[in-house]
Amino acid sequence: MRKFIFSGSVLSAVFGGMGAVRTTLNGPRDWRLILMWVSWACAVGIAVGTVIKNTETHELER
Repeated sequence: MRKFIFSGSVLSAVFGGMGAVRTTLNGPRDWRLILMWVSWACAVGIAVGTVIKNTETHELER
């Protein structure tokens, strides 16, 4: 769990969701809002996948 908390890519992806939250609360609700949430979920998924892959690679090198 610590590897995800201290990962810069995961942190930036999670905090990048703040824009989607603000738009959801204050902005118009149209198709662009859905795309914003989908792109945020993809960014978080890619960041988590990268951390997992890096962990597997480093474990194999030991």
